[in-house]
Amino acid sequence: MSDKASKKKWVYAFGGGTAEGNAGMKNLLGGKGANLAEMCALSLPVPPGFTITTKVCTAFYKNERAYPKALKAQVAAALADLETITGKRFGDADDPLLVSVRSGGRASMPGMMDTVLNLGLNADTIEGLAARSNDRRFAWDSFRRFIQMYSSVVLGLDHDVFEELLDDYKDDQGYELDTELNADDWKVIAGRYLEQVEDDLGAPFPTDPMDQLWGAIGAVFGSWMNNRAKTYRLLHDIPQSWGTAVNIQAMVFGNMGDNSATGVAFTRDPSTGQKNIFGEFLINAQGEDVVAGIRTPQVLTKKARQDMGETEPSLEEIMPEIYAELAGVFQKLENHYRDMQDIEFTVEEGRLWMLQTRAGKRTAIASLRIAVEMAGEGAITRDEAVQRVDPAALDQLLHPALDGACDCPLITLGLPASPGAAIGQVVFDADEAVTLANTGTDVILVRVETSPEDIHGMHAAKGIVTARGGMTSHAAVVARGMGRPCVSGAGSIRIDRQSGCFTANGMSINKGDVITIDGAKGAVYKGAGRMTQPKMSGDFATLMGWADAARRMKVRTNADTPADVKTALRFGAQGIGLCRTEHMFFDEERIAAVREMILAKTRDARITALDKILPMQRDDFVQIFTLMEGLPVTIRLLDPPLHEFLPHSDEDVAMVASATGLTTDALMARARELAESNPMLGHRGCRLGITYPEIYEMQARAIFEAAIQVRENTGVAPEVEVMIPLAASGEELAFLKKRVTKVAEDVGKTAGAPVDYSYGAMIELPRAALRADELARHAEFFSFGTNDLTQTTFGLSRDDASSFLNTYLAKGMLPQDPFVSLDRDGVGDLIRIGIARGRAGRKDVKLGICGEHGGDPASIRFCEKIGLDYISCSPYRVPIARLAAAQAALKQASKKKRKKKK
Repeated sequence: MSDKASKKKWVYAFGGGTAEGNAGMKNLLGGKGANLAEMCALSLPVPPGFTITTKVCTAFYKNERAYPKALKAQVAAALADLETITGKRFGDADDPLLVSVRSGGRASMPGMMDTVLNLGLNADTIEGLAARSNDRRFAWDSFRRFIQMYSSVVLGLDHDVFEELLDDYKDDQGYELDTELNADDWKVIAGRYLEQVEDDLGAPFPTDPMDQLWGAIGAVFGSWMNNRAKTYRLLHDIPQSWGTAVNIQAMVFGNMGDNSATGVAFTRDPSTGQKNIFGEFLINAQGEDVVAGIRTPQVLTKKARQDMGETEPSLEEIMPEIYAELAGVFQKLENHYRDMQDIEFTVEEGRLWMLQTRAGKRTAIASLRIAVEMAGEGAITRDEAVQRVDPAALDQLLHPALDGACDCPLITLGLPASPGAAIGQVVFDADEAVTLANTGTDVILVRVETSPEDIHGMHAAKGIVTARGGMTSHAAVVARGMGRPCVSGAGSIRIDRQSGCFTANGMSINKGDVITIDGAKGAVYKGAGRMTQPKMSGDFATLMGWADAARRMKVRTNADTPADVKTALRFGAQGIGLCRTEHMFFDEERIAAVREMILAKTRDARITALDKILPMQRDDFVQIFTLMEGLPVTIRLLDPPLHEFLPHSDEDVAMVASATGLTTDALMARARELAESNPMLGHRGCRLGITYPEIYEMQARAIFEAAIQVRENTGVAPEVEVMIPLAASGEELAFLKKRVTKVAEDVGKTAGAPVDYSYGAMIELPRAALRADELARHAEFFSFGTNDLTQTTFGLSRDDASSFLNTYLAKGMLPQDPFVSLDRDGVGDLIRIGIARGRAGRKDVKLGICGEHGGDPASIRFCEKIGLDYISCSPYRVPIARLAAAQAALKQASKKKRKKKK
């Protein structure tokens, strides 16, 4: 490590009335560290501590898990200051300072990285803690928790081994609840835990507090690269390069008796967005007891308890003064951050301490409601409200939900942890959920409780059910963030993993049985319920109206059928950016004529077959043009290789041979003639139209005759755009333009009125982008087909790349899957070149994108930056694209303002 690195500040302190950081330093201090510093600045009760920056994590991995040289000295100095503030000494036998060691990245990753509590305990300090607290039970309970957590997180031992030791002891003593164990019981448990560690490791549990501290720091930095964290980052597009901070903080204890508690709260309901305090707590417990779902917690407010029919008293009823103080803190934090907050707190012997605040994860419904209501309250502007909603989260709203009351048998009721409905086969294992989901099977993951290790299975499942845990348990928080329906705390469920079933209320459900869950009601049903289509209204319509006002780019859809068109229009599409004509050819009624055309050996025979297809194609376009009511429709002429339309199975071959009068041998010979080694780069796209011009001429005639018919029937002229696929040169476009123009003139002459249309090219090849000026002399518009442009730029087959792309992603060789989010450096550069050269060839060339990237928010930001006129995506992603395009426009406008100020 260089001398320059040794002079850097790696540690930032907070507490004791001051803080070296603030909320604006999230990139350096992580979200948790930055917000702890900010709460100190707001004079809120925060246990003092210090943050080791994210840059240490980056250096840690860059230098083969070695720390910067100056770090140990800076940590020692910060620890000494912490001793001064608290009046306790780290490792002191009489009055020990105990600390927590927690992760804290830039982006919230709940439960994905590691935490250690009660650090600093050993055989000496445990006696000092017991004496100072005058509570031996609390001290030994804290020690056994520390041994278990440290052994699991730092030493790599199985957490469940310790749970089994505790369960066995409770069974022997006739205890049911942890709260029944006294000080002597916990001392016995702690002793057994220590023996277990030495048996497993062949070495005693570490007793030196400073060794414990550095072991925990290393474990937290190490957890940045654990499998669950990597999976979570992949799912949420969080860069590996960001790293995590580590927060070391003086312990405050919620397990010091009946006047102590710990809890998690949201300033608004994260499921519905309703402006009510929402949260849970446990008396005489530590934080992990609430979020892990090991004990079912109690609710915070009296109203919530009454609404849920709970009998256990709320915090508002048990500790009214603490609740009143907490409610004031909630309001102060929400007003300060101008957003719904997710808060962790502890009450230690009647004194409130704030442990964390962050923007709370929420469902799409809640996100919309909170944004719209906060704008209505004047807390944020409409533009800020538009930027508060994650476009990808809208996907939760755009798919079917349960249709009213489910008529399937009710299995059980739990807590409505994450709204939405899901139907699937029961699985009990996260790995199995992934395996089945990869085969296209919908599954519901049923667990006693979930842990961060289940993250991949939770993502693969359509919904989640847990027997234990509350509304703020791991399952609930993660499910809401993912948009998965979740029922938690379904206490009547008993899972028997060995026999592969669960029972509840006298019913037995086997692995593989289909169940339905309603996350909004907390209900689990046997069988498949009826689903209903989503309705776009209320907060959604309000926010999308604000988004449309802020948006510059138009949003079109990729649609080939009337059903797709209706869906897209309902979601606000402003045109069709890609209508794939080949999908129409596969229709059962016309495939015979298509095959007849392909098998024809002469031009006349092909034309005879095409004449049969013409009226069918014309009718397709009549339906689409009529629905679009004058909005633009970009129609891509035939693109795939002809062999794709030929029969493949023996049964189909025999049937086609019979229909065409050919022998099976003759048919197979023709199929062999058309077969190609690499059809993606073979005889397809405009190459078909040049080899067989009659195919494109038939399609152009169908398009233009349909346009004339719709204009005459409705009085509204369709805005027709004819697009040539896979063009690489101006010569190709010129050749085909002559033929399309001739057809348009013939149709117009017959109709007695000219046909209005635009002629353009789909840019799918690097050469097309590089020669865009040449293509623009013949094309009035370009649509970048980024699916194929990505394939041809990388030299990858989208269908085959999945076998190795994950390895590239895991090794950091690619920042994301280039077929999901646009590769800005390579493919993006080609698009930039294509735009610049295209405008050089034709100043007013219209520019759009029609690959799957048109529905990806990150790719849409790039499209706004480079100045495309429109984006086009699948129907169900239209609202996502509308919102993402608005956010991109607002971001670009903000950048321009900042540049002007400079």
